[in-house]
Amino acid sequence: MPIALYALTIAAYAIGTTEFVIVGLLPTVAKDLGITLPLAGLIVSVYALGVTFGAPILTALTGKVARKPLLLGLMALFIAGNTLAALSPSYEMLLGARVISAFAHGVFFSVGSTIAADLVPENRRASAIALMFMGLTVAIVTGVPLGTFIGQTFGWRATFAGVAVLGVIAFIAIALLLPRNIPKAPAASLLDQVRVLGSGRLLLAFGMTALGYGGTFVAFTYLASILETITGFAASQVSLILVLYGIAIAAGNLSGGRIADRDPVKALTLLFGAQAVVLVAFAFTAPSPLATLVTLAALGFLSFANVPGLQIYVVELAKVYRPSAVDTASALNIAAFNLGIAIGAWIGGLVVASPLGLGATPIVGGIMVAGALGLTVWSGALDGRKKAVLCEI
Repeated sequence: MPIALYALTIAAYAIGTTEFVIVGLLPTVAKDLGITLPLAGLIVSVYALGVTFGAPILTALTGKVARKPLLLGLMALFIAGNTLAALSPSYEMLLGARVISAFAHGVFFSVGSTIAADLVPENRRASAIALMFMGLTVAIVTGVPLGTFIGQTFGWRATFAGVAVLGVIAFIAIALLLPRNIPKAPAASLLDQVRVLGSGRLLLAFGMTALGYGGTFVAFTYLASILETITGFAASQVSLILVLYGIAIAAGNLSGGRIADRDPVKALTLLFGAQAVVLVAFAFTAPSPLATLVTLAALGFLSFANVPGLQIYVVELAKVYRPSAVDTASALNIAAFNLGIAIGAWIGGLVVASPLGLGATPIVGGIMVAGALGLTVWSGALDGRKKAVLCEI
């Protein structure tokens, strides 16, 4: 693999760390800023919404910008957002800083995927993209627990300062290693994106993504609080538990593609069903430390095992219903993942603030995933009808 790919991997690591590290820091941030836990949870939702709506719009607007200067500009924006977060004296300023970082996040992965593919021969493109996204996976396994430990030891602002330093390293790596003349494909216009959103079948798939992926975040957003207040773990132990969760996520992500290769709908039906059951079970295992660790390992595996299947299924549907906009459909599914995070975190905050309380977040998340299961069964039935009609013809 070209060494330039590793510059993209480093950047993906930094971005992945800043996206998920806030989960381990929510109790710390809430206490320091004197806000409620649900308000702190909105920090997750606002970031995810920034990715959801910022990515397609900014990707379309920057389509004519040369690739290397664009990536350098995105990393500069990322550094600025995290530096501002590290200096934030108030909740409002922290929210604004997270939005800035989110804009960089969305466009980076949209553009970075195409750059990674163009750096290698055609038969190695999938491996190149996987190498870039490995930075995101490694961030979940190492960056998030380490950032949580730093935040609990030196204050949450130190974590964002550390992420800004990672951004500087990524900026330098991109500047030194990435070629100047990188070919760029024609950017998808906003009109192309609207046309994709006009397909009922693709909207159904986007709904599967948002509910299925986002359901876990109803509880995951408040995982540190659940572990500390319900399970009884010390704050210092949370970062170690996040390592376990991250390893399970990595295993699920790697296994998910193999599981979904033959029949994505069948695989997603099984995965969503198991995910909903495990989430509901978490509400009952949370008071027990050992049972909690077992449940979290299963939940981590299942919550990311559905990602490859969801992406594959959207691409398959797009080839049938919007063949001229397959890349756009794929990008919008990434936006659906982040919309799911935003909705899940917001609903989780409502549950925490309600009489149901923190302990009910996994059950509500399970209900949300059950909704994705229903959409999956519905979509599979529609696929069956279309095949039957084609057979009759």
